[in-house]
Amino acid sequence: MFPRDFYEILHIIGIAMLFLAIGGVATHAANGGTKAQSQTRGLMSSMHGIGALLILVGGFGMLARIGFQHGSNFPGWLWVKIIVWLVLSAIVLLPYRKPALARPFIFLLPLLAGVAVYMALYKPF
Repeated sequence: MFPRDFYEILHIIGIAMLFLAIGGVATHAANGGTKAQSQTRGLMSSMHGIGALLILVGGFGMLARIGFQHGSNFPGWLWVKIIVWLVLSAIVLLPYRKPALARPFIFLLPLLAGVAVYMALYKPF
């Protein structure tokens, strides 16, 4: 098993990759771009998928290192983080389907990140 710091770095790299991909797609769509016009569609898709995987592996690796027991019920703060992860994993599909939502995504992403960070740091429930 790797140390907690390793999983934390993995988690943060995944977050950077995921946000880069969503931001790139949202910006392209907000500027009137389509999937067919995107020259970086494959790269952004790969970046998004690998980022989501790294977030998941890093997050559960950190849980294991802080002593979370297999089979235990997830606390509320962890459920919120999982929901944020699910939203961020699916949200990349929307800017091309609903271009009007692309600009609000640029503002929504930092808010979702803030919710996830708040839950991780303060574990309010």
